[in-house]
Amino acid sequence: MTGYTMLRNGGVGNGGQTCMLRWSNRIRLTWLSFTLFVILVFFPLIAHYYLTTLDEADEAGKRIFGPRVGNELCEVKHVLDLCRIRESVSEELLQLEAKRQELNSEIAKLNLKIEACKKSIENAKQDLLQLKNVISQTEHSYKELMAQNQPKLSLPIRLLPEKDDAGLPPPKATRGCRLHNCFDYSRCPLTSGFPVYVYDSDQFVFGSYLDPLVKQAFQGTARANVYVTENADIACLYVILVGEMQEPVVLRPAELEKQLHSLPHWRTDGHNHVIINLSRKSDTQNLLYNVSTGRAMVAQSTFYAVQYRPGFDLVVSPLVHAMSEPNFMEIPPQVPVKRKYLFTFQGEKIESLRSSLQEARSFEEEMEGDPPADYDDRIIATLKAVQDSKLDQVLVEFTCKNQPKPSLPTEWALCGEREDRLELLKLSTFALIITPGDPRLVISSGCATRLFEALEVGAVPVVLGEQVQLPYQDMLQWNEAALVVPKPRVTEVHFLLRSLSDSDLLAMRRQGRFLWETYFSTADSIFNTVLAMIRTRIQIPAAPIQEEAAAEIPHRSGKAAGTDPNMADNGDLDLGPVETEPPYASPRYLRNFTLTVTDFYRSWNSAPGPFHLFPHTPFDPVLPSEAKFLGSGTGFRPIGGGAGGSGKEFQAALGGNVPREQFTVVMLTYEREEVLMNSLERLNGLPYLNKVVVVWNSPKLPSEDLLWPDIGVPIMVVRTEKNSLNNRFLPWNEIETEAILSIDDDAHLRHDEIMFGFRVWREARDRIVGFPGRYHAWDIPHQSWLYNSNYSCELSMVLTGAAFFHKYYAYLYSYVMPQAIRDMVDEYINCEDIAMNFLVSHITRKPPIKVTSRWTFRCPGCPQALSHDDSHFHERHKCINFFVKVYGYMPLLYTQFRVDSVLFKTRLPHDKTKCFKFI
Repeated sequence: MTGYTMLRNGGVGNGGQTCMLRWSNRIRLTWLSFTLFVILVFFPLIAHYYLTTLDEADEAGKRIFGPRVGNELCEVKHVLDLCRIRESVSEELLQLEAKRQELNSEIAKLNLKIEACKKSIENAKQDLLQLKNVISQTEHSYKELMAQNQPKLSLPIRLLPEKDDAGLPPPKATRGCRLHNCFDYSRCPLTSGFPVYVYDSDQFVFGSYLDPLVKQAFQGTARANVYVTENADIACLYVILVGEMQEPVVLRPAELEKQLHSLPHWRTDGHNHVIINLSRKSDTQNLLYNVSTGRAMVAQSTFYAVQYRPGFDLVVSPLVHAMSEPNFMEIPPQVPVKRKYLFTFQGEKIESLRSSLQEARSFEEEMEGDPPADYDDRIIATLKAVQDSKLDQVLVEFTCKNQPKPSLPTEWALCGEREDRLELLKLSTFALIITPGDPRLVISSGCATRLFEALEVGAVPVVLGEQVQLPYQDMLQWNEAALVVPKPRVTEVHFLLRSLSDSDLLAMRRQGRFLWETYFSTADSIFNTVLAMIRTRIQIPAAPIQEEAAAEIPHRSGKAAGTDPNMADNGDLDLGPVETEPPYASPRYLRNFTLTVTDFYRSWNSAPGPFHLFPHTPFDPVLPSEAKFLGSGTGFRPIGGGAGGSGKEFQAALGGNVPREQFTVVMLTYEREEVLMNSLERLNGLPYLNKVVVVWNSPKLPSEDLLWPDIGVPIMVVRTEKNSLNNRFLPWNEIETEAILSIDDDAHLRHDEIMFGFRVWREARDRIVGFPGRYHAWDIPHQSWLYNSNYSCELSMVLTGAAFFHKYYAYLYSYVMPQAIRDMVDEYINCEDIAMNFLVSHITRKPPIKVTSRWTFRCPGCPQALSHDDSHFHERHKCINFFVKVYGYMPLLYTQFRVDSVLFKTRLPHDKTKCFKFI
């Protein structure tokens, strides 16, 4: 109250100052009001004007702040869209954040699992290391047990007698010579390889009297024989040729005996010597009848009982084809089974003939004892009665129209020339061979010649006289190719011949053809048979066969092979367990010194393929018991038993009785590098593949800059000496497996198809197993065989452009099959696949096996091959007919059997669904 009063009083006292204050206050309020008015009015106007100016300066339709048509500036819809977008983005961000959190959680869990797996791996490594130690200890224990129970064997020391060897203790009688008392085994160890030394007959006096053709043929085959050596000091056997002599014989037995005893390695008694007397004519002299041969073996076609030493001497076939190979075009076919004549015989018996055997003494003095019963008169009467009965058409002649050939006493002499006799035998179903009337003449050149000619033309021999010693009788089962009938049963011969069925007759004719080709036909076969007989008797195995040396072509590799999607698509078929081991070879031949008696007889009598005459193969295949096959040093390897009821699934085991096995691909090519590279790449990752052998059939080498694919197994490129389709089947030494997949360079097969074919082959190792089927047909209008590649329910061939077969057949094809067939393959550059089918069917008497329903296997887009030529099929028609002439019959067999897996899909046309049997 006091303050307020003072102010009022002060103001009254200072009136001038109060007026100034009032006036200044009014000025401030006025200025402040003006300033606010300018800010609130003029600034918005100026800003509006400026912004309007900027809008007008922009391009039409892009104004930002200027007036908008239709009042769009205030449009609410645009703002709402922006709001919705903001909300959507916000939601997505929230979702992403949630996912990020989930992934972080999963990552954490996976990290925990990785740590656990690492621990498991470490534990597995420790377990593996322990297992390796256990395996190593087990192997060491196994070796110790083997060393304890099986002593270590080494090759025996080679025993070589001294040059001045006095010989073995003499036997009580010369006729008592057998291997145990007249043969020196110390010169022939099991591991010696059976070395044979052949004397040069020209260095001795009797060599000038030898028939030139016989001597030349013998020398030629001896030079080419695998056992012949020039080192006489290491020889196991010594061979000398003494006949056939030229006419007239001027060398007396005493002179021949003196020359034989003077041989450089005769060693007083001639042990381990073989004296060979080959007969080219039916009247060949028995030069060694009155010659003391000591402990030397005698091999000839004429023997008397007092001269022949069973199990020691050898009855050999006459050498009819001295310097020529048999002409297969002149040999009649084995069908039809029945021929014009049921049986034939032509001969004349000359009792008064005296041969060189009776030099100083009469025939009666030579043959001691009472004369044997003579059935010849009864034989003549019986055979004439059969001929007169006209029940069957037969031809028997007991008197020659011309001068008969010279013969031994009591022997039926041959009539006419060889060509005339062969023409008659070609018309004969059976050929009668009447043995000499005196049974003490165990074999003669005349009988051996009749046997040779009958087998040559396919007339089944009927030998009257069981006392006869047929050639190689202690090794060959003649009852499979000939009928040996005692002479007292001559009245039953007609009934016996009529009772044979056509199938048995054809089998005997085919076996006879095999025996003739293998043991009789040429000088080479006779010499090989003589050596094989002796080698088998003294139990020395055959020498290893010489495989075809592969001349490798250097090539660059390293290009990583891709995976063809078509090859990787295996359908529903699992290829089975994948091999993780490196390539391994099939088991080698292990029965060199352990041949059984069964193998011994089977090897000499089973058709076809004279493998006992040749070295054995590296692999030992064995056929089923019902199929005959050569087993002396060859044959299919006996396989061990499987697990038996193990219950493994199809995908979990390879199948078959051999638990471990691989195969080799052999691919023939000729200057098609791009096609070849594509085919090789398709083999990448193929299970059970051991290696690939590319047979480069062109004289032009591959391009130097060609980069070969790396398919995980070795690729061997082999150079050939000439362009020949026969090179496909050469037994290359680089092939170390029994199974061979022969495949063309343009073949297009999936892995599952190849694996399935391999599994089927393992169940039928003696047959061709493949994909493209073909068949043969009889052309009635032209009376010939035709090759047919049309789709059919029936087949008789499987082309080897995509097929499995055993390597054993490569040896047979290259070294045993008649050369005429290989020559025709080279001439036409065709038909090698047909030739292989003929060979296997001829051996096994079984058709091939086709797998899957595919009929073709060519890759799409590949260049055309030889098979697209118009002349291709015409040549194959000719090949089939020529092969039939060579074999003498049609060996191919029809089948409607096909093997398909139930585990992969088969695309089969509706009209073919009833054609095959499936398993």
